[in-house]
Amino acid sequence: MELLFEREDLWSHLKNTKKPIVLYGMGDGALKIMRVLKQYDIPLWGIFASDGFVRGHSFEGYPVKRLSDVEEELDDFIILMAFAIHDSPTTQMIHAIAQRHEFYAPDVPVAGDTLFTLSFFEEHRAQFEEVYSWLADEQSRTVYRDIINFKLSGKLSYLTHCETPVEEAYHNILRPDEAEDYADLGAYKGDTIAELLRYTNGTCHSVTAFEPDRKNYKKLCLAVEAMGLSDRCNCVNMAAYKEHTTMLFSNKAGRQSALSKTQGIEIEVDSLDHVMQGNRVSFINMDVEGAEREALMGCRETIERWAPKLLISVYHRSEDLYAIPMQIRQMKPEYRMYLRHYRYIPAWDTNLYCTLQQETI
Repeated sequence: MELLFEREDLWSHLKNTKKPIVLYGMGDGALKIMRVLKQYDIPLWGIFASDGFVRGHSFEGYPVKRLSDVEEELDDFIILMAFAIHDSPTTQMIHAIAQRHEFYAPDVPVAGDTLFTLSFFEEHRAQFEEVYSWLADEQSRTVYRDIINFKLSGKLSYLTHCETPVEEAYHNILRPDEAEDYADLGAYKGDTIAELLRYTNGTCHSVTAFEPDRKNYKKLCLAVEAMGLSDRCNCVNMAAYKEHTTMLFSNKAGRQSALSKTQGIEIEVDSLDHVMQGNRVSFINMDVEGAEREALMGCRETIERWAPKLLISVYHRSEDLYAIPMQIRQMKPEYRMYLRHYRYIPAWDTNLYCTLQQETI
């Protein structure tokens, strides 16, 4: 089946439009979008924010307006969403605005500078098509097509068409049990450990949890104790990587803290293989803000020896949708591969699942 439904990427559409373009939101996402607009020489008319965030603010020289102000000044315009959301009330609000106006959520990568444009897709079409042929069920193929076309177009309809609840993947693909030896690479404050326990009767055999941020690491340790896992959990205040060394870490006080080549504090990093020393791992959960491919290099021995179930984020870099599956297949060609997208705007929380077992329905 043809992967491409869109024949024009968002940036080309914006370059050719006669409508004023308005940015919805402030912060890092807005700065990224503004840089791309400047790169393509696309004019920006202005910025608005949700009513509670206006209060006379300005952002990058633009007065921050309310949507109602923009609607009074312009008859017709394009809205570019510049932040990420996943809660139901805000998602419903966004869809309500998108019913009234031409609305897009541009895909600007969380990590790296490569934009997901039509030329990028065509350059890597063969890789995308090869990975698509490996996917093990129809929902995975739907997600793959829809995420590709969302990244090209920024149209919300592709995301709503392919989203499934978190529990679907746990019940039908991963099917964890109380005997899991769980490795959480990017454990944050313990929320992904707690997520696992919801499907394993509140316990598991062991946990190895990587968290590089010092404040989050302290909260992770407290959460592990509260979950009754202190005697079976090894929390390490390091980032998962391909080798044991030190690197710079850009602390953004949240989930988007990440390894950096240019700025941040120096931290210790290590590979899962080195930390585990050959011990069993049955399930790897990896969300490391764009360093997934390097972290996977550090899991090679574990994956080849134990064939653990994998839950890997594939949304941080434009290349992730083909590069990460290809990297994993080279390590363990027997894996069955699945793709799922949870409710999120833009296409965050798009995950690759790998397992030797067949899904259940």
